[in-house]
Amino acid sequence: MNDSAREHRNPITHYSKPIEVGIFIFDEVEVLDFAGPFEVLSLAAENGAKCFHVCTIAVNNARVVARNGLQVLPDYSFDDEKHMDILIVPGGHGAQRERKNSAVIEWIKKVDKTTTITASVCTGALILAETKLLDNKKATTHWMYFNQVEEEYPAIEMIRNTKYVEDGKIITSAGISAGIDMSFFIVQKLLGKNVAVETAKRMEYDITFSADV
Repeated sequence: MNDSAREHRNPITHYSKPIEVGIFIFDEVEVLDFAGPFEVLSLAAENGAKCFHVCTIAVNNARVVARNGLQVLPDYSFDDEKHMDILIVPGGHGAQRERKNSAVIEWIKKVDKTTTITASVCTGALILAETKLLDNKKATTHWMYFNQVEEEYPAIEMIRNTKYVEDGKIITSAGISAGIDMSFFIVQKLLGKNVAVETAKRMEYDITFSADV
């Protein structure tokens, strides 16, 4: 892909600094939901330079206890008002709680106003659904939660049997490991197929890429 085509596709690729990615984390977040995208985006590089700066963000600076006891110290809290080009909202058992947390919902709506991409992994779609950012859009989530989304959020058109769905600036992925595939899609979308292929090779991750998206 030439530079003019890339510029037309998405101006974010012309930032002089790495693209800023924030991943929201919370107690009982599914580990691979946030660690998968963190790994893919952190490793993506072009001409030896990292393409993304990836950080974790939580409601406050306290230690987050993810699923199965993994403890994580967030890089930032909501109070830091960290700028993000991309926001990723993972899922996990804690997502059912966080979607009813008004501070979380208002923060996501605020951050979304300035992101180029707002994304969810797995049941992170439930949190995005609560913000109404998915209203009148196509989306996906973990297969076990399709019925819940359709019953509680009828304004969302749920798409089954897919790894991820893009609708405008919103990208949602299916369950857990699908967040990795979604992250490769983001790499390819913003930086082209070659960068995505090289990142997958470095990770030894088996994935088939289509033509540039």
